[in-house]
Amino acid sequence: MTADLALMSAPDLVALFRSGDASPVEATEAVLAQIAALNPVLNAFCWLDEESARQSARESEARWRQGSPLSALDGVSATVKDLSVTRGWPTRRASAAIPAQGPWLEDSPSVARLREAGAVLLGKTTVPEFGASLVTESALCGVTRNPWNPAMTPGGSSGGAAASVAAGMGTLALASDAAGSIRAPAAMSGIFGLKTTHGRVPDYPSSYLGTLAIVGPMTRTVTEAAMMMDIISRPDPRDSYALAPPGKSFLDGLDQGVAGLRIAYSPTLGWADVDPEVAALVANGVDLLRSLGAQVTVLDKVFEAPGATLRNLMLPGLANAFRIFGFTDAQKALMLPRLVDSAAQGAALPLLDYLAAREASEQLGARMRDLHERFDLLVTPVTSPPCHPASSGDPVDPRYRHFTELAPFTSPFNLTRQPAASVPIGLTAEGMPVGMQLVGPLYGDALVLRAARAIEQARPFARPDLTALRNPTPTSLPS
Repeated sequence: MTADLALMSAPDLVALFRSGDASPVEATEAVLAQIAALNPVLNAFCWLDEESARQSARESEARWRQGSPLSALDGVSATVKDLSVTRGWPTRRASAAIPAQGPWLEDSPSVARLREAGAVLLGKTTVPEFGASLVTESALCGVTRNPWNPAMTPGGSSGGAAASVAAGMGTLALASDAAGSIRAPAAMSGIFGLKTTHGRVPDYPSSYLGTLAIVGPMTRTVTEAAMMMDIISRPDPRDSYALAPPGKSFLDGLDQGVAGLRIAYSPTLGWADVDPEVAALVANGVDLLRSLGAQVTVLDKVFEAPGATLRNLMLPGLANAFRIFGFTDAQKALMLPRLVDSAAQGAALPLLDYLAAREASEQLGARMRDLHERFDLLVTPVTSPPCHPASSGDPVDPRYRHFTELAPFTSPFNLTRQPAASVPIGLTAEGMPVGMQLVGPLYGDALVLRAARAIEQARPFARPDLTALRNPTPTSLPS
């Protein structure tokens, strides 16, 4: 039962808590046992607080026995990406330049909402330094690996979050996304990830990347993501960009399906180079949407490649982070040289170039609003290749040497602030998961969840075989 509890969905766990057939203490012990068995191979955590998790579980158990749970997620385990501030736990952003001592005095809004809801917070999940990579590796925290194949990356920057969820080392994960950092790891790790509409989930401190960045859920099922959204979208006065509360549950209408929805399908957006196996799996997913009653139109080109716009917003954002933290030359010497160089490039970028990029992102947003007058959803792949090695050397395939070539489909919708999700759609011949991206209109988070749920119901998501990770042999471990 221990492994079963660790891999059980939040609704199923809550049903057991309610009936008394299992308790939050038992579920938490199951997850901690899963972490003890698998994290030495996967390296998904940079901070684990077993004592606090056990105390939270005991408190939740008492509430369930009294019939007074705090929420539908009371007693369910969750992790926090190491870019979100968390009371009492270091938020080092995988950088030796940020000391561990703190003090760490407050929770970010999403962490605070989960804590208020009675979720059992386990610890902080790994990121690349300052989240600036599609591979989760850093000098401070080491290499994070994929539960489907530990020689491969779970993606970045939310790689630790993705690996923890896929391997049952926590039921839910809080993550963030400024150019694909939820969706790419979700695709590579075979789980569900939602990039929310900017402002839908309050955040604080504000991201140094401005409106590019959001906080959102990573889960094994779509329903769990909707349950998380009901909690983490609650208001917080510290975020001046936060949207008004949604007004209804994200679970409402979740099972209405996709019949009659107008869906635009763009295999390349007009310019991306996609691995043939990824393209075939996504095309098969589009056929599934047709079979479920959606009206699908193929669009060869949606817009021009926005790589230069993204660069001229992200590099100054990174420079802004260096300004906020006030890094000294001695601290910069502790950091990845490529990161320091990128921040220097951002600081040197002319102001008018930055403002032109802002204008270009607004124009792209207007173009997408026009598209959504004709279509309810846009469907694309999530990543160009299905996966790549865990260590951060250049990708083996020369087509994918740069960020914008690895994940050309995700970053445009950070520029436009729209909701978009990665939905597991199948496995490659080598057994690695592939994700399909569902892009909704601005503020259409519930519609994206609804379409993702329809896919999940028709084609339940595959799960990795964790047996080899529990019983590793010298040949099964990465070198």
